[in-house]
Amino acid sequence: MSASGVFVTGTGTGVGKSVVAAAIARTALMAGRDVAVYKPAVTGLDGGGEADHELLRRASGSEQGKGEIAPYRYGPAASPHLAAELAGEEISPERLLSAARVAADGADALVCEGVGGLMVPLAPEYLVRNLAVDLGYPLVIAASPGLGTINHTLLTIEAAWAAELDVRAVVLTPWPEEPSEIELSNRATVRLLGGVDVHALPELDLKDPEGWPALDLV
Repeated sequence: MSASGVFVTGTGTGVGKSVVAAAIARTALMAGRDVAVYKPAVTGLDGGGEADHELLRRASGSEQGKGEIAPYRYGPAASPHLAAELAGEEISPERLLSAARVAADGADALVCEGVGGLMVPLAPEYLVRNLAVDLGYPLVIAASPGLGTINHTLLTIEAAWAAELDVRAVVLTPWPEEPSEIELSNRATVRLLGGVDVHALPELDLKDPEGWPALDLV
């Protein structure tokens, strides 16, 4: 692929992947780069609100269509493989890779956001981790800063290493203005035991991208 890129995954669902990916994309845009965004599948559209692919497009300033950003989109809040099954179809790895290549073509940077964590199935025998390997971009892992994150984050790092993926950084979010002793210890421990850079991203006002702090990871 022509663009430099990054693949944002998470330690689970609801840990801030979309926010981290949006902040990375926005930072690249503010640096004058032509940014494309990509998410293999979006689920939970029945819940309303701004969908992940819409946030990514807005943060990056991209003019991509929703189908170009997210080739598969489903209403139920379910794992992609199940959401596809409920829709009477199966997600095609070939289509996922083709869409990513099209998104990267002509861009300076491609920010990819996964679905859930690395071990989430996109198709019965094709995990998010398989897609990350096939795309070949370094990983950024989004994680919560609180109790339990050491185990979840180190397990995610181990799962990445087992597939020979390069882990560029961990981003703890939302990082509080006055972090507790536990949160500070979690950040230091993940850095020490995981051997990776650990960034802290505060809670963002998603309506005000101009106020977001820089997260230069692509």
